[in-house]
Amino acid sequence: MAEKLTVLIPCKDERMNIRACIESVRDVADEILIADSGSTDETMEIVREMGGCRLIEREFVNYSDFKNWAIPQATHPWLLIVDSDERITPELTAEIRGILENPPEHIDGYWVLRRNHFMGQEIKYCGWNTDDVFRFIRRDKCRYRECRVHEEIHIDKTRTGRLKNRMLHYTYWSYGQYFQKYLRYTEWGAMDMWDRGKRTGTMGLLVRPFLRFFQLYILRWGFLDGLAGIQICMLQSFFVSFVKQARLWEMEYAQQQPDPEAEYLASRQNTSDECANDERVNEEGREAA
Repeated sequence: MAEKLTVLIPCKDERMNIRACIESVRDVADEILIADSGSTDETMEIVREMGGCRLIEREFVNYSDFKNWAIPQATHPWLLIVDSDERITPELTAEIRGILENPPEHIDGYWVLRRNHFMGQEIKYCGWNTDDVFRFIRRDKCRYRECRVHEEIHIDKTRTGRLKNRMLHYTYWSYGQYFQKYLRYTEWGAMDMWDRGKRTGTMGLLVRPFLRFFQLYILRWGFLDGLAGIQICMLQSFFVSFVKQARLWEMEYAQQQPDPEAEYLASRQNTSDECANDERVNEEGREAA
């Protein structure tokens, strides 16, 4: 007898993505579990209007914490985690359904490759062609390690498999989206590095970004993606390499900006306290006289 599958979709403010994402998983899911972390747009109204989904809600702390909270709430023993900007293709649906017919006992989860898009353009090189995520898992066997960003499931490699078909991933549709996301990601990434005892220097700030660009644009054939490839390689070398290292430097060396208003208010309070003390002394002197 085939085992059943819950599709978990973590989301927040995904009005532009949530409908297409849900529709893409209808055929593969025995249960669709929407885990919302405080949407303020129309996301939840769309989910309720579409129907066929179970909704859970909780405040967002970080990605691993949120997903580890949601995973045990799945009804079925197998789980497919799909972000709102991802889509499951019919070919991938058929492959997953085939595995669920008779899941191998020695496998606790599967890596899924992605076809990544940048502002609507498919990126076939730049290192994105080998991008994979560990998302098709046994509910009771897999949890994310604690970190703020780029969460990963730690599991024995001998108990993992790899799917042949890819999911679609629509990353960013504008630079506004990219900058908004990576302002958070670089900060959280630097904090995770700091917690692991990492520090930066000349190598991290000056050399690493250039090596990253050379790796992606030349060695990973990013030049074959044309003008889109140039942008991907530049963004990856600047934000993922340089800005994260710069934020790490900031945590170690940046001084806090002086607050003249706080100093002014403190001096006024001290003057007021001195005047009050003088008045009290004078009052006591008059009473003694």
